[in-house]
Parts: sequence; structure tokens; C-alpha cells
Amino acid sequence: MARQILKYPHPFLCEKAYPVEEITPDLKDLVAKMAEIMYDSEGVGLAAPQIGQCSRVVVIDLSGPEKREALQVFINPEIVRADGVEVKDEGCLSVPFGYRADVKRAQTVTVRAQDLEGNEFEVEAEGLFARCLQHEIDHLNGKLFIDHISRLKRSLFDGRIKKSRRLKKDAD
Repeated sequence: MARQILKYPHPFLCEKAYPVEEITPDLKDLVAKMAEIMYDSEGVGLAAPQIGQCSRVVVIDLSGPEKREALQVFINPEIVRADGVEVKDEGCLSVPFGYRADVKRAQTVTVRAQDLEGNEFEVEAEGLFARCLQHEIDHLNGKLFIDHISRLKRSLFDGRIKKSRRLKKDAD
């Protein structure tokens, strides 16, 4: 079955992902498929729940867009330290209309995770890398970046979604 990126307001995007218990060939296949989908969509990060897999798996590659040669895999990632605050523009492959908004996030984070061999590691990240890790880990916890915006902006965005659904329904 071909996987595709789920779009808000798909209910699966609000579910909390389950920890990965063991590294299996199926998990490695999932990671390869996630990387392929992320690259095809011109994204820099993707979490398993975005393609309908309720596992705590994230792929990130900030090396593009011309070349993609720095794929990083995070199994069961968790933020163990966060420092500073910055507000920057974010978008998401699961949020329709190319919607973007300013989101407040930690400036630097330390993340603990496992690699595809099951080895535990920690990474310290800042800037775009830190933002991307926080964004993707949010997906694992059933949150989207739009959960971090003001009520007014969220209400306006949700109204746009409802209108789009109504128009689509009328056209069918």
C-alpha cells in the first residue's frame, strides 16, 4: 500500500505515537519510505504519524534542497534539555494550503534517541535543527505547529479548512 502524508484535520495526527520496542526489518523499511516521502515532498523532516504509522520515529535531512545526503534517524526521541526562546516561521507537510505561522520554540535542545542499530545517542541542536526536532517530536505527541499559535489565528485557519471542505463537498 502506498503511503501518503496525512493532512490536518485527520484525527490520526492528534494521536500519541507508541515507543518502538525493537529494531526490525519492517522498521528499517518504514524509515526508508519516510525518507523517500520527505524528499519527494521537499520537506526537511517527517514523523511516522504523518504517514499513518503510530511509531515514535522521525527522519530529518537539512542538507537540501539540491542534494540530500545527511539523513538523520531518531527512534524514540525525547527532549532532555531545552534552553532559550526564539520565534520563527514554520510550516508543515501535514498542514494544508502551505499555511505558515510564527511559533515560539526553544533556541537549543538536547535530544536523546536511538539509531537504526538500536544504539542510544544524544545530539545537541540549535537553530533550524533544534526547531525541526521540536516540530517532529510534537508530531509524536499528537501536536501540530498550529497548536502553538494564537486562538484567533487558529480559529481563522480552522474556518478556512471548513470552507474548503464545504466547497469540495458541494463540487462532488
